Amino acid sequence: MEEMIKTLPQHTCAWGKVKAYKYQEFWTVKPFLEATILAQQSFKAEPSDVFLCSAPKTGTTWLKSLAFAIVTREKFDESTTPLLTKFAHECVPLLEKAQVVERENIRKNFNLPLISTHLRYASLPESVFSSNCKIVYIYRNIKDVIVSHYHFLREGLKLSMEDAPFEGAFEEFCQGISGYGPYWDHVLGYWKASLERPEKILLLKYEDLKSEPKSNVKRLADFIGCPFSVDEEKAGVVDNIIRLCSFENMSNLDVNKTGKLNGSMFENRFYYRKAKVGDWKNYFTKEMEERIDKLTDEKFNGTSLLLK
Repeated sequence: MEEMIKTLPQHTCAWGKVKAYKYQEFWTVKPFLEATILAQQSFKAEPSDVFLCSAPKTGTTWLKSLAFAIVTREKFDESTTPLLTKFAHECVPLLEKAQVVERENIRKNFNLPLISTHLRYASLPESVFSSNCKIVYIYRNIKDVIVSHYHFLREGLKLSMEDAPFEGAFEEFCQGISGYGPYWDHVLGYWKASLERPEKILLLKYEDLKSEPKSNVKRLADFIGCPFSVDEEKAGVVDNIIRLCSFENMSNLDVNKTGKLNGSMFENRFYYRKAKVGDWKNYFTKEMEERIDKLTDEKFNGTSLLLK
C-alpha cells in the first residue's frame, strides 16, 4: 500500500500544511486513504446496514445525530440518549477509519445498523452494492460548503484568516481539490445512483431539512425502516428528536464544546460553527459568485439538482 500511495498525484493545500492524495478520482489525506483501501478490501456490509453518506461539511454531523436518535428512540429518550454525553461521530462510526474497519464486526461493536462515510459512490466497498443495503446521502449548497470547509480546515490547522486567506481555499475548491472532492462529482455519483435504485438510496438536501425538518425527518425514518407511529407523532416524539438534534441544542452540550476525537486535530466544537443557510454571502465577491455559479450550471446541466 505504501508504495502505491507514493505513485498517486499529490497536492499541498494553499496554506502549505496538509498534503492530499488523489485516489480513484477524489482527494483525501493519507490516514483516511489507508483506511479507505483497507475498507474496500475487507469490509463486509450486511443487508440491514444503513450507510449515511456525504461530502465533508454538508450536514454530516446533523444527519448522524438525527439517524441515531431515530434508530435508538425505543432505548433512549431525549433525557437519556448517548447524544447528550457522546460526540455524534462516536455514536455513528466512520467507515474510513482503520480502528473501525479492522474490527471483526461493526454491527456487533456498536449494536446499530448505521455506518457513515465520505467516500464517493463509486469508491464504496463492493460489499455495499452486493448486500443491497440502504444509503442516505445529504448534500448542500456548494457556496456554503466552500465556506464551511474553509473554516473547518483553517481552525484545525490553528491559522488566522490573515494567514489562510479565503481566496486560496476558494480557488482550490473550483479546481476540484477538496476533501473527497471534486464536490460536483461526489453529488452527481449519488444522484445518478438514486435514479437507478430509488428504493435503496435516499437523497436529502440540507436546505430542505432546515426549512421543513418535520416532513424530512419522517421521510428519513420511513426510509431507514423506523417509521413513527401515529401515537408517537401525537406524543411529540418527532418534535423532540428535531429539538434534541438542533444546532442550538447540540452546540451547547458540554461534549460538543470541549475535547476531540482520538487522533484528530479537529476539536469537537469545530463541527458546530453556524449551520446557517446563506453564510457564503459574507465571504464571496461578485466575481466568485459568478464563477462558482457558472461551474455549477455546467456540472449539473440536465439534472434536477439545485446547489447554488
